[in-house]
Amino acid sequence: MNKRLLTVFAVGFLGLGACAPAADESMSEASDFVPPRDTDVLIAELTFNSQGVPSVGTPTNLTQRRDYDNQPQFVPDGSGFWYTINDPQNDQADIWRYDFATAGVTRVTMSSPESEYSATPLPDGSGISVIRVEADSTQRLWRFDLDGANGAVILPNVAPVGYHAWVDESTLVLFVLGDPATLQRADVQTGQSEVLARNIGRSIQRIPGSDDVSYAQVHEDGTSTIMRLPSERTPPEPIAEAVSGGDFHAWAPNGSLLMASGSVVYAWSVTSNEWTPIADFSHLNISISRLAISPDGAQIAMVAEIASIPGFPSN
Repeated sequence: MNKRLLTVFAVGFLGLGACAPAADESMSEASDFVPPRDTDVLIAELTFNSQGVPSVGTPTNLTQRRDYDNQPQFVPDGSGFWYTINDPQNDQADIWRYDFATAGVTRVTMSSPESEYSATPLPDGSGISVIRVEADSTQRLWRFDLDGANGAVILPNVAPVGYHAWVDESTLVLFVLGDPATLQRADVQTGQSEVLARNIGRSIQRIPGSDDVSYAQVHEDGTSTIMRLPSERTPPEPIAEAVSGGDFHAWAPNGSLLMASGSVVYAWSVTSNEWTPIADFSHLNISISRLAISPDGAQIAMVAEIASIPGFPSN
């Protein structure tokens, strides 16, 4: 199905479709499903000055249609990105792939009544791992080949999983839903997991140049600290206070840390040790949530709720 057909996908649709599993909404309990918001994936050029400070170019909306287009993840070679589409016609979500060279989209998973979210490349390159909402609403981690074939559960005994990041081929760090949500490290070989922290945010990321993982520790006053979870299994270490109002964070290959709050994108680095606004899209009337950065650091994907503005750049 091409992008034009996707745009037509939901013309005249007045409601929201399938409930997303912690997709980009807060959940206090595993059963608190809420409707996904109307979001799009925007792509922009990412450049760095001589001091390594990033700047963001003019964004282009590549998924301009009504309903939920979210959770972008660049493919390892940077030729496109996976993302989650909610289909209002059948109330389910699947993984799709956008190709930059052709501007075409390909459906990767096609299961019903199950839904898939948060596509992430497997460390061995054989496919993707996803959060799958199974027929009975259980959320577990699954794997699929690159063409969506050969689906299989990875951690049968760990649920409900909301987000994940690979440390190596046998180790995962997970956001597990609950009250509070917990950070867990899981071993694929044994199928077991251990709780490392409680009351964490939803963003879990590999830190460039290491096997360490970052996550957000949420405090009682509502503020958060971006933490480093060392691969050596030593205690977590603070990196920086999170941007006020920010939720998801992303790393550039040069070690810059990016977050967004409202329509503004911020960057942090070890050198500056402070958050600097690097892009303000308030003139586009958008609210940015999730960020993803291409492997070469040349592009940034931004998930945004977008008002209907004539002339907004779209592909």
